Amino acid sequence: MASDLAARVTQGLGPALLACMAAALPWAALAQPTKPASGIYTCIDSQGRRLTADRPIAECSHREQQLLNRDGSLRAVLPPTMTAEERALQEARDRAAAEARAAQADAVRRDRNLVARFPDEAAHNRAREASADTVRLAMKASEIRLRELERERKPLKDEAEFYQGRTMPAKLKAALEANETSMEAQRSAGANQEAELVRINKIYDNELERLRRLWSGLQPGSLGPIAAPAAVARPAAKPVSR
Repeated sequence: MASDLAARVTQGLGPALLACMAAALPWAALAQPTKPASGIYTCIDSQGRRLTADRPIAECSHREQQLLNRDGSLRAVLPPTMTAEERALQEARDRAAAEARAAQADAVRRDRNLVARFPDEAAHNRAREASADTVRLAMKASEIRLRELERERKPLKDEAEFYQGRTMPAKLKAALEANETSMEAQRSAGANQEAELVRINKIYDNELERLRRLWSGLQPGSLGPIAAPAAVARPAAKPVSR
């Protein structure tokens, strides 16, 4: 009969209320306070007194506490509770340590890859030349195009001399300006390519210095992170003669 009564009461609550009660059960369990580990807590307070309790001692929250077993043996040492400032400093130290570990792991990985890619100096030199050749080809193309533009400019300048002191035809003026713009672009490209060639050689110089030490037996990662090459100043483009 009691079970029938419970069933009727449950039915009377309605499905919506039952769902709310069911959803509340896990939160009720989470709301229960965490019970401290059983044992004997002991510490020395700020006045030099030894305090003992069966739970963490509030008077020693900023001091080290020992957690003892029932037989008096040490089970654990509880560090002092940190202030907000101390917590922030500790988190900063932890982040710095994690970053240092990640950088060290990256240095080890990169050193191993470097040695695997370049087992000897000859292999490294071949890679250097292959990288430099790409830039040299671009530099050669810029030089050829610049000479072509200079040849195209000569008859334009010769024709412009006939109009000294007079208004130059719009078509001739536009042709000279277009030629000047193209020459400036090629000079700028050549300057960038020269800077790129210097940068590539600097990278390979740094790698070779590192590789020689690794080939001699130093452990990967022992040289620290691979430094990025310093920025190379780009040579100034020569002005176009008018």
